[in-house]
Amino acid sequence: MTTTAQEQTRRTVRGYHEARFRGEVSAAAAHLGEPFRFQSPFITSDDRTGHLATLPGFVSIVTGVELISELYGEVEATLVYDVHTATPVGTQRTAEHFRLDGGKIVSIMLLFDASPWQPMKAQIEL
Repeated sequence: MTTTAQEQTRRTVRGYHEARFRGEVSAAAAHLGEPFRFQSPFITSDDRTGHLATLPGFVSIVTGVELISELYGEVEATLVYDVHTATPVGTQRTAEHFRLDGGKIVSIMLLFDASPWQPMKAQIEL
């Protein structure tokens, strides 16, 4: 059974996820709170602005996203999805964990196997 808080978490996280992959930075930003922290195998950012600055470059190589699983709690969520890219990496299986406070995302931890990206690391904007 879904609670009202879980449904709000779902709306916030899915709103961010969908806006991000459409490349709509301001719409994605509307779902982020302060303070904010982002961590991935390549990038760590302690503010929304730094994190959002990387989105256009990332979205430019994405050719599609397939959501595999979504789990929602009252103040956290996890999405598992495949990102299809126009790079030699091809499809990247990804897990993303979100923490929320006051209905806004305050932490994102992105998990994926970074080894296929190593040959392109010098070209990735950090």
